[in-house]
Amino acid sequence: IYMFGKTFFWDNTIFQKSKVNIYIYEGDDFEKVISVLTPYLKSISDFSVAAKKKGYDSRVKSGKFILYKGSNNNEIINALRRKSLTVRVTFNNQERLENLAGRVAKQIAPDSLTLLEAFLETEFLKAKGFTKENALAMYLPNSYDFFWNTTAENFRNKMYESYQQFWTENRKKKAAKLGIKPIDVISLAAIVQKETQKEDERPRVAGVYLNRLKKKMMLQADPTVIYAMKLELQNFDTIIKRVLYKDLKINSPYNTYFYRGLPPGPITMPDISSIRSVLNEEKHRYLYFVANPKKPGYHLFAKNGREHNINKRIYINWLDKNRVYR
Repeated sequence: IYMFGKTFFWDNTIFQKSKVNIYIYEGDDFEKVISVLTPYLKSISDFSVAAKKKGYDSRVKSGKFILYKGSNNNEIINALRRKSLTVRVTFNNQERLENLAGRVAKQIAPDSLTLLEAFLETEFLKAKGFTKENALAMYLPNSYDFFWNTTAENFRNKMYESYQQFWTENRKKKAAKLGIKPIDVISLAAIVQKETQKEDERPRVAGVYLNRLKKKMMLQADPTVIYAMKLELQNFDTIIKRVLYKDLKINSPYNTYFYRGLPPGPITMPDISSIRSVLNEEKHRYLYFVANPKKPGYHLFAKNGREHNINKRIYINWLDKNRVYR
């Protein structure tokens, strides 16, 4: 009776916190579970005996589980048999699918390589109307609940469902009225977001680019040049503060000084506010803008080249004065 009580019903925890999270990966066997639990249990041998008696050793489940301080082996085993707990997965402002995979891998069980392979699966992209270049548009920044041990494919599929839910009939009609597809709205929103961090200015910036698209003018967006430079260098950690005239000649489909229209995909993951700014752009006649040195974060707007050249000279003089060369 003593041994039975000790094995199953005595407190077998040694951690000081009120609870700890336990993570068991797909494919982990009982020996792996033992190694995971060892730092938290007084007697791993008693736990092993109880687990074998209850048949847990041959029926290990993957997932995220919680162990509470003061739990006995019977309670611990029952906790490990329950359904995996959910986790809140959050992401935003990821420049590429590679960055997104790395961010998400820190929050759920699949590793970044497995996630990236799911994101880039050719058959999935083709079936859903995406390409490798614009697939980032499918992942809308937000917080989502997932079982910790969800698969990479399930994560990707839920993101597609969220994308479809976001694009309501009303939003689709707004995009159609602008003359661009929903995916293109996100590509333009990415440029708008890179151009200005000021949410109240984004509808005006969006209006400039939409005016240029309607007139079949090149977008000539500096953020697309910076993205093309990073892509060419294969270094997205590079910090580029100033775009030079020679940079405008980079032969890249992302360089909107070199190619007409939108780039083949978003140059970053835009916030929902940036997407809304495009769908609800400010109506005006502006075709140009440049940073406003007197009002950091904001821009000077112009309706024609003459006005723009005056504004540009103000900005270039400020760059030179502050020795911002690259």
